[in-house]
Amino acid sequence: MRLTLLAGCTMLLAACSSPEPAPQGDEPATPAAPTAAVAPTAAMGEQTFKRCVACHTIDAGGKNGIGPNLHGVAGRALAAVPGFAYSPAMKAKGGVWDDAALDAYLKSPLRAIPGNRMAFAGIPDDAERQALILYLAAQR
Repeated sequence: MRLTLLAGCTMLLAACSSPEPAPQGDEPATPAAPTAAVAPTAAMGEQTFKRCVACHTIDAGGKNGIGPNLHGVAGRALAAVPGFAYSPAMKAKGGVWDDAALDAYLKSPLRAIPGNRMAFAGIPDDAERQALILYLAAQR
């Protein structure tokens, strides 16, 4: 009898220990607040750029590396850094490195400009790419 009573009390206590109280009467249930996404910043992009320093410099007047110097790249014409040997595909593309062009290229360089020489798979995460674009835009 005691075992049955103990088991019944344990089940009742377990049923009563919900993490959130149930709404009372006409009180609507309040949904959990959504987790706010962190807006991309140039500081976040600086962290992402650390992956790029093996091939690119970012300093004003910096030397070209395996890739061209990226100081002032935002708003600059494609294939416009003096002294860098761009691929024929990059030279033929034309245009300006605006936000849309940078976004497409950084997402998938080989899809954005087939035949270019950049040996980088791209940055699939939208927020990470946007942060990098903000960082590049700040380098003027």
